[in-house]
Amino acid sequence: MVKRFTAVALGAALLASVGAAAIAQTDPMATDTIPRYDPVRAQADYVRREVMIPMRDGTRLYTVIVMRKGTRGGPILLSRTPYNAAKTTWRNPSQKIEEILPVMDAEFVDDGYIRVYQDVRGLHKSEGDYVMTRPLRGPLNKTPVDHATDAWDTIDWLVKNVPESNGRVGITGSSYVGFTALMALVDPHPALKAAVPQSPMVDGWMGDDWFHNGAFRQPSFDYVMEQTAKEGDGPAPYGSGDDYNAYLAAGSAGDFARLYGIDAFPFARKLIEHPTYDSYWQGQALDRLLAQRKLTVPTMLVVGQWDQEDSYGAPAVYRALAPQVPAGSDLLHLVIGPWRHSGVNYEGRSLGALDFEGDTALHFRRSVMKPFLDRYLKDGAPNPVTPRVMTYATGENRWEASDRWPVGTATPIYLQAGFRLGFQAPASAGAAGHDDYVSDPAKPVPFVPRPVHAREADVWKPWLVGDQRFAESRTDVLSYTSQPLTEDVHIAGAPMVDLFAATTGTDGDWVVKLIDVYPEERSGQARLAGYELPVGIEIFRGRYVHGFSTPAALTPGKVEEYKWALPNVNHVFKPGHRIMVQIQSSLFPLYDRNPQKYVANIFNAKPSDYRSATQSVWHAPGRASAVWLPVVR
Repeated sequence: MVKRFTAVALGAALLASVGAAAIAQTDPMATDTIPRYDPVRAQADYVRREVMIPMRDGTRLYTVIVMRKGTRGGPILLSRTPYNAAKTTWRNPSQKIEEILPVMDAEFVDDGYIRVYQDVRGLHKSEGDYVMTRPLRGPLNKTPVDHATDAWDTIDWLVKNVPESNGRVGITGSSYVGFTALMALVDPHPALKAAVPQSPMVDGWMGDDWFHNGAFRQPSFDYVMEQTAKEGDGPAPYGSGDDYNAYLAAGSAGDFARLYGIDAFPFARKLIEHPTYDSYWQGQALDRLLAQRKLTVPTMLVVGQWDQEDSYGAPAVYRALAPQVPAGSDLLHLVIGPWRHSGVNYEGRSLGALDFEGDTALHFRRSVMKPFLDRYLKDGAPNPVTPRVMTYATGENRWEASDRWPVGTATPIYLQAGFRLGFQAPASAGAAGHDDYVSDPAKPVPFVPRPVHAREADVWKPWLVGDQRFAESRTDVLSYTSQPLTEDVHIAGAPMVDLFAATTGTDGDWVVKLIDVYPEERSGQARLAGYELPVGIEIFRGRYVHGFSTPAALTPGKVEEYKWALPNVNHVFKPGHRIMVQIQSSLFPLYDRNPQKYVANIFNAKPSDYRSATQSVWHAPGRASAVWLPVVR
């Protein structure tokens, strides 16, 4: 009887609870939105904080602070970015710290570092106005703030408000983020103990993003649109066809901008209004600005040998600062790896058709960069004895350390009659003393094989190591080739072009490529058989032959001597290989076309200004064109 009563009571209770649950169901018309969802769950192995850090002018900058749970006394590694701090610190939706942060951060957060990313002022979740690569306070910036002051204020707040830190800060980042890292060195906060700027934007006219030696890089328009439009951001809406046709049909770079409304962007107008190396560009050249100040923060400058965007900056800053750093000092370092732009932060086993020994980028981060930062940021860290200069010798596939840069001795390899190339200066003028080709702006030489789709990563990222045989067969490209080498030719430094040339036009561009030609038979690596590997490619706009600030028309038929540098490299040309130099007058549509008639501003060149010209490249005594190789002996 008792048992039966108990069972009945339990059943009733169960029915009551079920009924209550039914009554508690969500109203069908309840709103299906919630104010906020926190994706960082209790099981996450990290802490992620979002804060607004006040700057000295009252502007607040959005900042994300990430660390592994349980971190105590950790150093702070800061990056100030225009590329969205929120997304950068949420690479994958995960509860694991290595998954939410960029790949390069794993080695650091796994060893107690506190990772901090900040939106620069005016972008994404930060307040204030945005100015592209905001100039330092001074003639170009009459406001009280710049990236130097913002870095100082940010570091000051972090060391006072992140209790898990040890009060020491390092700064790093690539490209624009490398630029902001360098800006922090202008007036460094006392807590800033080390810096690793990677592929920094240093001089946008001389050789980084916007121009190279006066020639405009047309894909820059996409970058401007994508970064500076609050709504309806880029890229330029010209469709998915051949970039070559899209730019050619538009006309000048200025016509292209006007056709797609890009001239509505203030920074695009600044580019168009400043085609020459005037005070606007000179006043922002960060290598010059840093050279005027004493370096006090240990700094490691990093760049990829085949950086397709910012190859100029890191070596330029090293060259500017090296004279003030005595031999044996640990204050300044330069690293050149076998990478594309920002490749140091990704897997570094290969680039295009080239394979390297292991993951060169991971090796650098683990064995060079992190020990360097540890020394200055962590308690009790050993001195890793970081080399003054560390470069990767492509061709041999090995890391090399040295106490200076460049390492090699300038040695000319001359253009010779019969399209030969050799270390002997021409003893006679040959048949004519020069070779000619017709440069037609209506048929410019493409920078990669057509169809050109430069927005595709597998085209853009490795283009500087692309096989150049596609260009060699063109009649508007001259190719000079050495005999097969009988011994290594090892170069370490920036090859220098010394070109004697003339044109029938009143302006013109010159493109020089230094190429490693592989043997025709290479069964072990068939894809490299006969491969023409660019070791360095660079352009020069002829109007600047007598000074980058003083453009002038060329005199038709007059031989001029053009001198400029190719990118810094460490490369070994192996026995059986040949050295080649290619010369042409366009690299399209990466660079805008030169109309070959002098006009005040090429952005505003009219269709009638574009005309064919005969280009003459000299290889005669007194006019001996050469590339001066930094040969290691």
